[in-house]
Amino acid sequence: MSFTLAPNSIIDAAAVLQQQCHGASHAAGWWNHAKSGYDLKRVISNPEGPLEELLAGALVGQKLCLTHSEISEAMEGHRKGLMDDKLTHRPMIEVELADAIIRAFDLAGAMGMDLPGAIAEKMLFNAVRKDHQPESRNAPGGKTY
Repeated sequence: MSFTLAPNSIIDAAAVLQQQCHGASHAAGWWNHAKSGYDLKRVISNPEGPLEELLAGALVGQKLCLTHSEISEAMEGHRKGLMDDKLTHRPMIEVELADAIIRAFDLAGAMGMDLPGAIAEKMLFNAVRKDHQPESRNAPGGKTY
């Protein structure tokens, strides 16, 4: 099978996903404290003082753990062969992987990251890695599962 990476297409597609995922989350109020309206996005992008630095670290950690929980839910759905309970026409693994991607792009958007560029660069890097080639993966101690 012949395949050519298209870095600009990857960047364009991922940029749309990042903007849409973060925009929807922000519009839904997930980046404001529910009771006080405190701007949580401002805290992670520009913490002022030790308390806000602590809060920023905890908030990023919380968002990363929520992303991880989506992956765990995907694994359980796959292990048990479950359909999703909300999008009942789709397998749970598919929906939970979508949730993980949404959460990752949301966090990257809130932090002003260039996740689209990082994805394109990482895919180009992985394409030429020796340990990502079939012969290396299948060798003793390789990356085979």
